Amino acid sequence: MNSQVAVMSSPRIKGIFLVLIAATFWGVSGTVAQYLFHQQGFSTNWLVVNRLVFSGFGLLFFSHTVGKQNIWAIWRNKQDIFRLVIFGVIGMFGVQYTYFAAIEQGNAATATVLQYLAPVIIVCYLSFRAKELPKIHEVIAIGLAIFGTFLLVTKGNIHSLSISTSAFTWGILSAFALAFYTLYPGSLLNKWGSLLTVGWGMMIGGIGFSLIHPPWKFQGHWSLTSFLAVVFVIIFGTLIAFFCFMESLKYIRASEASLLACVEPLSAAFLAVAWLQVSFGPAEWIGSFSIISTIFILSAVKR
Repeated sequence: MNSQVAVMSSPRIKGIFLVLIAATFWGVSGTVAQYLFHQQGFSTNWLVVNRLVFSGFGLLFFSHTVGKQNIWAIWRNKQDIFRLVIFGVIGMFGVQYTYFAAIEQGNAATATVLQYLAPVIIVCYLSFRAKELPKIHEVIAIGLAIFGTFLLVTKGNIHSLSISTSAFTWGILSAFALAFYTLYPGSLLNKWGSLLTVGWGMMIGGIGFSLIHPPWKFQGHWSLTSFLAVVFVIIFGTLIAFFCFMESLKYIRASEASLLACVEPLSAAFLAVAWLQVSFGPAEWIGSFSIISTIFILSAVKR
């Protein structure tokens, strides 16, 4: 009995638990955002700008108070400033806006699964940059991604789309944005850490977008439920989720965390179907699992 307790309290179990919490919160926040868009009349512009500003401030505050980091030090190097601005405007704002726009135009389940095409896009880009053909397991992953996307957007009927063209376009753009978000800030992350880099990326993206759409320019219907939904998206779906994911990396490998994060599209899909009655038939489920399986293939062969 004591040995079982020791196993269950091991650091590895703690890491797995933390990353599952993070992925679930990310997935649920997408479905909550769909509720705000479709049933409460909120706009993508308002939710994105406020999520970026408040979450960015929260991460920087945590980095300063708990992490004991000098949050202004990153602004002393011109090269770091340039990369940080590019990351904030194109990477952080890009991935947030395209993802929420895909949800607003379609639904959280489809948007989240389409975003998970990013690893396949990264593989294609790295193969092109290295001027070599993808390896056999990468070709299989690409084929599964194409097949899964086809099922997801057509339900297996080549003559019709099960989602709108705009939802599909934003979903694909979200995958490309996530690929850029993943690849670009490597030097910043190595030098300054994830909390500081992501925190400033959110602040830059949010403040920059504020010039186009001010945070106080509101559209929608306020109620206790919608207020709690916004709080969930910002606090649980962003701050707590990100913190749990980063904490999990202290106990498990990054490759394991990435695989476990596949709970995100599944939680978004299940909740969207159960709560918001999103139509998700056998073709969509097969397509979703085909896309998600690409992550397992890419991670299992080459971590």
